[in-house]
Amino acid sequence: MATYKHWKLDSDAQGLLWVSFDKAGTGTNTLSGEVLEEFDKVLDEAAAIAPKGMIIRSGKTSGFIAGADIEEFLEIKSGADALRMVRRGWDPFNKLAHLSFPTVALIDGFCMGGGLELALACRYRVAVDDPRTRMALPEVMLGIWPLMGGVMRLPRVVAPTEALDMMLSGRSVDARRARRMGLVDVAVPLRVAENAARMTALEPPPRRKLPFAARLMTLGLLRPLIAAMARKQVAKRARREHYPAPYAILDAWSKYDGDPFRIPEGDPASIGALLATPTAANLIRIFFLQERLKGMGKETRFDARHVHVIGAGVMGGDIAAVCAMRGMTVTLQDQNAERLAPAMGRAQDLFKRRLRDKNRIRDASDRLIADTTGDGARQADVVIEAIFENLEAKRKLFAKLEKVVKPGAILASNTSSLKLADISANFANPARLVGIHFFNPVPQLQLVEVVSGKGTDPQIAKQAAAFVRAIDKLPLPVKDSPGFLVNRVLGPYLQQALRMVDEGVAPQTMDAAMERFGMPMGPIELADVVGLDICMAVGKELTGEAAPPKRLDELVKAQQLGKKTGSGFYLWKEGKAQKGAAGPVDEALIERLIRPYLKEAQQAVAEGIVADADLADAGLIFGTGFAPFRGGPLHYLKAGA
Repeated sequence: MATYKHWKLDSDAQGLLWVSFDKAGTGTNTLSGEVLEEFDKVLDEAAAIAPKGMIIRSGKTSGFIAGADIEEFLEIKSGADALRMVRRGWDPFNKLAHLSFPTVALIDGFCMGGGLELALACRYRVAVDDPRTRMALPEVMLGIWPLMGGVMRLPRVVAPTEALDMMLSGRSVDARRARRMGLVDVAVPLRVAENAARMTALEPPPRRKLPFAARLMTLGLLRPLIAAMARKQVAKRARREHYPAPYAILDAWSKYDGDPFRIPEGDPASIGALLATPTAANLIRIFFLQERLKGMGKETRFDARHVHVIGAGVMGGDIAAVCAMRGMTVTLQDQNAERLAPAMGRAQDLFKRRLRDKNRIRDASDRLIADTTGDGARQADVVIEAIFENLEAKRKLFAKLEKVVKPGAILASNTSSLKLADISANFANPARLVGIHFFNPVPQLQLVEVVSGKGTDPQIAKQAAAFVRAIDKLPLPVKDSPGFLVNRVLGPYLQQALRMVDEGVAPQTMDAAMERFGMPMGPIELADVVGLDICMAVGKELTGEAAPPKRLDELVKAQQLGKKTGSGFYLWKEGKAQKGAAGPVDEALIERLIRPYLKEAQQAVAEGIVADADLADAGLIFGTGFAPFRGGPLHYLKAGA
């Protein structure tokens, strides 16, 4: 057999051909042009060998295939360039689909984008039943659609409604969900995965057929009807002019059966037309910004096995739950069992939603330990303070902690507005204190600010970033300053909206205005979600204004603090704000609301709160939800907002 740079072929005694993908020079498998060119040759050789079956697997422990090499997207200059790039994967995947012998994709770890399209071109799929194994077609998040056969094949493998949901949302599914959907044929533990793949290839089971109703949906006459129904749902979440890709996916499937080469040049669903939009360019830009954040902390090794969280409020309790869910032993400290009980209950709900397996739920629950004495701090590798925003209280707490924690442990504050320099004023060694600032709701929001004070040891900050990555969050290094980056920028934005309420502008009208701009929610709804008491405290800390907005002050005094109390500016039912009809929205209203946000973002960069404008854009996209299709606030301004 031939020797390849990125692929390895092995034949076994049972007549099976094992094809291992191990992209040279990288820790992750991605599908570059060179990789796909070699794969095409691998398939020709496999066809000549004519084995009893072929099993494609990863040669790396990091996962199966992460998708296409996005760096190559930057080389595309025209629609013709785009189609040539698509052809490099389209042709070999079709060749794979038509091999005469059984083909099996053995999926262990992530299987994303082009990786899943390759797996779909195999006759069978065997997945390792482990939380690491996730499958998705996330191309919509780059402003494009699955172009190497995914739109064509996925709706033939799983019900079209489920296929469209995966492609339109970009959401991933685990091995068990994939098995229930029919996306994989077998989901087994790692120890028997190779044998399961071997037996599937040697004794191929009958191909799974879609249920009758699902098969009807794939017919040419019904596809436009299904697409029209899906288009109505998409329109509730994304405007076509902001995010054209979901609409292109529906057109590509309903009109062209997912074949990019049947779509006329200039059609809005064509890859050339999509890549020519500012949305695609900005979403690809965001992908690279996210990768930059993922790289933070990689240069240092820090193994946090035990985390101690002080403060079992919503924030502290959720931080503890997320850490436990990620495999760490966590002690959660508060004054008594009554204060700890709600946090432990929320953790159970989170484990059930996310883990969906009684053994994993049990294991995560066992790792989360209630601690009324604070003894857990002595053994912890990371200690996170998440008590209320009071400087003296935090100083007293850290004075005790500094005496009992291990010498190498990270001491961190989750403060949202106080300066680390003030908190560490009485430290024996201020270099130990770092900020690890999460955002609410912790399980959903990816960004975590890693705050360095003037005296913070840079190595401690790097270790804190490594810890943040270990719990699958995105660390953003920021300098110690009131509000850091995210709250500093949000503060004037929210204050502007809250003062406009006092002027008589309807909350729902302002929310509608900013949702039209592209924010995931408007400023008044956001204030309710954050908590009006927190908005009050942070606003006072950041602006120094003696008198808060009148309506905000009234609600806080009445203990109507927003979502967490069931009422604030809105009444909340089943987790949703009950809003009335919005009034007319014009560009002047949008401009008035967004102006303070943009101005403060510029000022934060000018003051060096973050290293550069790109990091500011990344932080404000992932921390505040700034309209992703605009590429970030600084990029938006640079582009001529």
